[in-house]
Amino acid sequence: MTVARHYIMHAREGMDAALETALRAVADAVRPLPGCEGVELLRDLGNERRFVFIEQWADVDAHKAAATGLDKSVFAPMMAALDGPPDGAYLDYLMR
Repeated sequence: MTVARHYIMHAREGMDAALETALRAVADAVRPLPGCEGVELLRDLGNERRFVFIEQWADVDAHKAAATGLDKSVFAPMMAALDGPPDGAYLDYLMR
């Protein structure tokens, strides 16, 4: 059963392009991890500083296990561009 892990993130003032670039790099690092079934990156049409990052995983355990195999340095540019911590949650697909 596929689950989604979503994050809502806000870029610091003037850092929206940097956050987009950083999130693309994170997506590239996450996609090949075991159990990952896809990654989506969206930007709010009404607020160019607001991003939604969605990962699809085989299950919650796959997501948690993959974290150990991910190079943590990929997160540094993302963290530098963020205006506060991301809001995240696991979501269960009801329809696709």
